Amino acid sequence: MEQTSTERFDASTTAERDESWLSRYFGVRRRGSTMRTEILAGVATFLAGMYIIVVNPAILSDAGIPFSAALSATVLISFMSSLAMGLYARNPILVAPGMGMNALFTYTLVQGAGLPWQTALGCVFWSGVLFAVLAVLNVRKAIIEAIPDSLRFAITCGIGLFITFIGFKNAGFVVANPATLVSLGTIDPALVTFFIGLTATAVFSILRMKGALIMGIALTTLLALPMGRLWGDEVIVQWSGLAAWPDFSAVMQIDVWGALKVAYLPFIFVMLFTNFFDSLSCFLGLAEAADLKDEDGSPRNLKRSMTVDAFASMIAAPLGTSAAQTFIESGAGVAQGGRTGLVAVVIGLLFLPFLFLSPLLSLVPGIATAPALVLVGLFMMAPVGRIDWSDLSQAFPAFLAIILMPLTYSITLGIAFGFLSFVLVKLCTGRLAEIKPAMWVTSVMCAIMLVSTQ
Repeated sequence: MEQTSTERFDASTTAERDESWLSRYFGVRRRGSTMRTEILAGVATFLAGMYIIVVNPAILSDAGIPFSAALSATVLISFMSSLAMGLYARNPILVAPGMGMNALFTYTLVQGAGLPWQTALGCVFWSGVLFAVLAVLNVRKAIIEAIPDSLRFAITCGIGLFITFIGFKNAGFVVANPATLVSLGTIDPALVTFFIGLTATAVFSILRMKGALIMGIALTTLLALPMGRLWGDEVIVQWSGLAAWPDFSAVMQIDVWGALKVAYLPFIFVMLFTNFFDSLSCFLGLAEAADLKDEDGSPRNLKRSMTVDAFASMIAAPLGTSAAQTFIESGAGVAQGGRTGLVAVVIGLLFLPFLFLSPLLSLVPGIATAPALVLVGLFMMAPVGRIDWSDLSQAFPAFLAIILMPLTYSITLGIAFGFLSFVLVKLCTGRLAEIKPAMWVTSVMCAIMLVSTQ
């Protein structure tokens, strides 16, 4: 028997009433998702990005920060900032110490310029303060609106290629070669394991199986268990203990006022610029790939997301680590179907136990998360068909942005050359009206950044 309108209304009301307060707060049903999907997406992103818990301290220890102290700081800032991204900005994005920022901190400021790591943390702090000012004033919204669609699509695709390259590099599938720069790695048990895991993850995704990326990571980890034990020369999955106490010795070791010397201002600017555009590109790419947009087409909850990102950068320094920023690995959760801030909350909560359980990270080797990164890159290449390749004034800057991100191993450089070439092409072809004021300012900043980092 067909339902009456009253019965349908009652059924709808009952469904809304039965929806949990957590689901209502994050708008899970409204975004076309489910609680299970959001949780799985959070786990997928965490598994794809949790390498930062070990990799970030390894880099910062080269600057003199004790490894255990940097590890505790990494976990704390990742937990707090991801939680804030979920609860306040309500976006499915991981926020943690950025890989480019930690390298800049260690190899440019400390080892290159000779700053004490405490003073370098001060530079991180002041760049975060300026970042927060820009976020509160919503300056980045004006910049986003000035970026043409072709470059926005290109940024998404470029990040996708960059993520894929990271995945192949982590797996040893692509290695350095003095003759050809890069080449195929040695075909050994590790590489075979990665390729089987990659193929299986692709099949899971093609079949639209729930938790495809997580299943791929778990399967690859299981396949890697016998390596070094039954075959192969190197043990990939290692057990190094269960628990370790957190180390807070780097907390509040920051030299805030010592970082304000005139000679250090270029460092503060470069860190601000790098964090600014790395985070901007991640938001643009994820918003485009997963349709995380507001009614006006801008990335969803942009100002709130930028504010969280900015304050995370500022708070990271007193905790004892380089600046935190949005992670491109968030694409793993987005590809899993994550659409709300609940994803980021799950990510943040998963970080917290590793204040004590960091040795457990050895159970998930790099070759196990690499297939997920490669597949994420594939998913993020979708907008490439939306670029107008017949208009070379649009296609040329877009192409540079896409290709230079993986080739220079820098999202920032890809964006910088994309923006500069766009302005130069429009200038030389007499299309000045197509360049918005914010694009002029951004291009000047790109030029300054390129000159100051040489």
